[in-house]
Amino acid sequence: MNKQKMAVIGLGHMGRHMIHRLLPQYTEKIELVAVCDSDESSLLREVAEAGIGPRLYTDYCQLLDEVTLDLVYIAVPPSLHYDVARIAFEKGIHVFCEKPLANSLTEARSLVELAEKANRLHAVHFSLPLDPAVLKLQGLLEEQVIGQIQSMDLYLEFPQWPRAWQQNPWITSRQQGGYLLEVGIHWIQMIQQVFGPITHVKSEIEFPPDSNQSESRVQAVLRLHNDIEIRLSGTDQREGDERVSLVVHGEEGTLALENWCNLYRSGKDTHLQSVPVDDLVSPLPILKQIIQILHGESGLIYDFYDGYNAQVILEALRKSGEGFTDVRPHLMGDRQEVGFIVTP
Repeated sequence: MNKQKMAVIGLGHMGRHMIHRLLPQYTEKIELVAVCDSDESSLLREVAEAGIGPRLYTDYCQLLDEVTLDLVYIAVPPSLHYDVARIAFEKGIHVFCEKPLANSLTEARSLVELAEKANRLHAVHFSLPLDPAVLKLQGLLEEQVIGQIQSMDLYLEFPQWPRAWQQNPWITSRQQGGYLLEVGIHWIQMIQQVFGPITHVKSEIEFPPDSNQSESRVQAVLRLHNDIEIRLSGTDQREGDERVSLVVHGEEGTLALENWCNLYRSGKDTHLQSVPVDDLVSPLPILKQIIQILHGESGLIYDFYDGYNAQVILEALRKSGEGFTDVRPHLMGDRQEVGFIVTP
């Protein structure tokens, strides 16, 4: 079996995770042939620690021009996603991109069009809908263990932003950073997959006096296609530990997905109790699904359509308004319901 030739562009947190943790699991099917980062000292250090010998670049344009590739993983800051993906598609390269898809709706829509024109695989690194806790949550909802859903609460609350392990030059910028863009996008996309399209958004957002800094507080309501509302509470001044959670209130009880992967359930007259999820087999990581597709097998990915539709909601949240904004005219298709199964 021929190995797929891959490049990693960007060695921030996710790029490092890719070369140190994910790619070593698939060395029989994929070959890392090139790595790029604008910080040459970081590039040399990370590659040495990983014990690998790909071609090294500090200029992604040069890498994409000189190296023959099947797949590129884009893990640079959001403002660069469009340019890297555009060049890759022009050269006929499959693209696996970090979230958010782009730095604006205009860029995101253009990337969808470029991906379709290139007829190459296009995937965004959304993994939350396939996490075992979310799969279990979805199964319990389908069984109606809490009856009809009445409302939901989404908490994106941090004692500080950025988090201690997340220091970089752009993560606090209003243009590219903030917890809505960095964390909220995961939950927006998961909600679109599990509960269906978000059709209306009402947001009240506060920013620091410094016009370059990202949001400090958000109070918003996301309305689903079936009129169920999700109350969103966001802050970078939470007391105590961070809370990143979705609580689903039903007629007969509650399901709570706390801090990404801990699932709890309560009934009308019972307190929240932990729900085990280790009986579920997840299709994660997304990289495995991409490799399957590139080797002629079926695989489940979230494509640029999903990335664009999530960004529609993200951008609406980042704009304050007195009433609800109807985002339906901006959404693309109906593919956000179950992801995208690809068979080459």
